[in-house]
Amino acid sequence: MTWSIVARDPATGAFAVAVTTCNLAVGASCPFLRTGVGAVSTQSMSNRYLGPAVLEGMARGLPAQLALDAALAGDEGRGLRQIHAVDAQGRVAAHTGANCVEWCGSLAGEDFSVAGNMLAGAAVVAATAEAMAKGTGLPLPERMMAALHAGQAKGGDKRGTQSAALMLTTTEDFPDINLRVDDHAAPLVELSRLLALWREQAEPTLHTRPSRANPAGLVDLDAIEAGWRARGMDLRLPR
Repeated sequence: MTWSIVARDPATGAFAVAVTTCNLAVGASCPFLRTGVGAVSTQSMSNRYLGPAVLEGMARGLPAQLALDAALAGDEGRGLRQIHAVDAQGRVAAHTGANCVEWCGSLAGEDFSVAGNMLAGAAVVAATAEAMAKGTGLPLPERMMAALHAGQAKGGDKRGTQSAALMLTTTEDFPDINLRVDDHAAPLVELSRLLALWREQAEPTLHTRPSRANPAGLVDLDAIEAGWRARGMDLRLPR
């Protein structure tokens, strides 16, 4: 019912998942990330327990394929599942169960995997993977969005469009980017718009937020107010 990309950026160590489907709120059930460990998307008749299980296996040092195999071993519905993953070494693994609705399948690239089911045809995954392979000059989030748009141009989900999501993690225990379009006539267009807003409004303040390196984040009241003024907001913090 879905197609997605899991990817690693070898230059920054970032992990990301981009996904879209003709179903409600795909971001609530498919993408899973862990900083320094990997990225997973569990789809078709999604089993949300598989995502954390694969990440836990990779965190213990298993390569993506062994972690995926171990997670699926205890799932009696594995024939209905599609799941793929990328680990901290850029190794990818994918499983498409024998009972997944056609067209279904996956393609692996350098530091990424594309997988989909219930698609208009094999060209959806092929175009997505080709765009990912050719888009190395773009930042990873924009590269993934361009790739999903390329797959949509080949027909996407055979049922139509409804939701999309983009998640990316770099150094923290939570995502830098966590954008969802839960219900929209053109979810990829809307998700691209949200990513542009994230670049404009959220990315410039990432360094001010609490982090592993700076657990309190920016707490200088004058500096906080100066940042607000730079964005045209006349706000004051009580002293």
